Amino acid sequence: MQVELEHPYDANLERVLGAFFDEGHILEKNARVGSRNVRVTELVRDESSGKLVVEREVTASGNVPGMLASFHREWNQVRQEEHWFRKSDTEWHCEFRVRIEGVPAKIQGMMKLLGEGETCTNLVTLNVRCDVPLLGKKITRFLADDSHAKIEREYEATRQLL
Repeated sequence: MQVELEHPYDANLERVLGAFFDEGHILEKNARVGSRNVRVTELVRDESSGKLVVEREVTASGNVPGMLASFHREWNQVRQEEHWFRKSDTEWHCEFRVRIEGVPAKIQGMMKLLGEGETCTNLVTLNVRCDVPLLGKKITRFLADDSHAKIEREYEATRQLL
C-alpha cells in the first residue's frame, strides 16, 4: 500500500535539510510528537550525501484493532534509517526504511526535497507491505494509516521548529 504526501516549507532547502540532520532538532521534534527513549545512532552528512539512523519508542496514533494486538504493544521500538543523496543544487533525494520491532511488515519509501528560492517542498512516498496470511491487508492498512498520521505530526513539529 502506498501513501503519498506533500509538505511545503517556508524555509529554503538548506535550512530544512539542515534541520533534518540536526540532532537537537530531531530530539525536540520527537519529544513534541510523543516519542520516548530517542537515540540518534548515526548522523553523517557532507556536500553530496548523508545518512541518518534514529531509534525511538512510539505509540500507535489511534486504537489498535484487536486482531493486531499480538503484533503491536503500547510502546513499540522503531528504527528509521535514511540515505540522502544530492541530485542538484535545488534537489535532494532520500531512500528510507522503518522497522518496528516485532511487527511482520516492511515500511520503506522515498523523499524528494525540492528547493525553490526561499521555500522548499518535501514529497514523501511511503510503501507498506505485510505478507502475513489472512491478516496482511489489515496490518498493512493499519500501519499505512498510523504512519500517515505520525508523518503529519512530525511535519507540523518541524514547521514549528524552523
